[in-house]
Amino acid sequence: MSVSPSSDTVVESLASRIRTVQEATRGISERYPRSYILECIKDDRFPEEMWLAMGEQGLLGLSVPEACGGSGGGVVEIVALGEALALGGVPTLFLVVTGLSRVPIIRHGTDRQIARFVTPTCDGSVKLCFAITEPNAGTNSFNMSTFARREGEEWVLNGQKVFISGARDADYMLVIARTQKASEVKHRTEGMSLFVVDMKSPGIQLHLLNVQVETAERQYQVFFDDVRLPAEALIGAAGKGAKLMFEGLNSERLLAASAALGLGDYVLKKAVAYAQVRQPFGKPIGSYQALQHRLALAKAELEAARLMTYDAAARFDAGEDAGAQANMAKLLASRAAAAAMDAAIQTHGGYAFDRDYDLITLWPMIRLMEIAPINNEMLLNYIGEHVLGLPKSY
Repeated sequence: MSVSPSSDTVVESLASRIRTVQEATRGISERYPRSYILECIKDDRFPEEMWLAMGEQGLLGLSVPEACGGSGGGVVEIVALGEALALGGVPTLFLVVTGLSRVPIIRHGTDRQIARFVTPTCDGSVKLCFAITEPNAGTNSFNMSTFARREGEEWVLNGQKVFISGARDADYMLVIARTQKASEVKHRTEGMSLFVVDMKSPGIQLHLLNVQVETAERQYQVFFDDVRLPAEALIGAAGKGAKLMFEGLNSERLLAASAALGLGDYVLKKAVAYAQVRQPFGKPIGSYQALQHRLALAKAELEAARLMTYDAAARFDAGEDAGAQANMAKLLASRAAAAAMDAAIQTHGGYAFDRDYDLITLWPMIRLMEIAPINNEMLLNYIGEHVLGLPKSY
């Protein structure tokens, strides 16, 4: 007779998995602190030393099966890594795009594709980014115009993508493109395919965007002009890329949530420390309920979002369809982080806008979390339609 594990055992197991990753990550953030990332941003260079150190420690291989050259673990582990890095003040967008890009390749790629495009990302020697958003399509990805046509044994890619994080530093880019026009298919989800594009291929042009979000990864518009792709660049079956794409996007939402949680706690910690020592009227401003309640509420909301995030991650690892939970997690975490940042700014007053306090430097990235990788309004649409069963609103 088998006995199911108690809820306490499950909770402790989950907590142990998270704790193990966070303890390992703490060594990285102590070795490469916030000042290191700020220096990389100032010099406009990728944090290569930190990235390779994460590879050496096996952190970049989290969520990749050992059979594929990874460190094992699941979504819980890579989410814990993302949160721990942000909590240490060293968030990296490349972890988000790498995490989502590897999912469809691991699940649907050939052994050769996994060995070439996934395994080397585990030690940091190869970087992988992701391209879906287009200037005219925006959130409506099904309306994309980037097109790959079959020509003999090759594919020829034309079009453009925008807001592509880390395109300059990536070795390969996972690109979703139409292989059939929208007018030629019965359903808009059909006729889309996933390709891995070698960034050294002729016909690729990068245009740096003037996006004022202070991260080591810059944002680019990417142009594809008759870029020739070998047959093995196609992941899975042609025309079936939409389903593969969403498998990766669910993990992306949780990685975004993890970064929001870590950054939210990071700025909240700075606010609490400042509120303990700032005494313009002879007592710490942290004793004023107007500030104390705001900080306390921010903490409570971060903790609630954290529970939702790890619940969704654990569901994915258990083989469940946790798309709804992933959407809710990203929604709640981004809102909680923005509230924490707003409370931190109000606590610091005018000093919040002094770059030396390193608070306003983080505001654009935290605020971005409510827009990217998908805006919160679309998440609410999803919850309304697919969870509550309401009519489609757009």
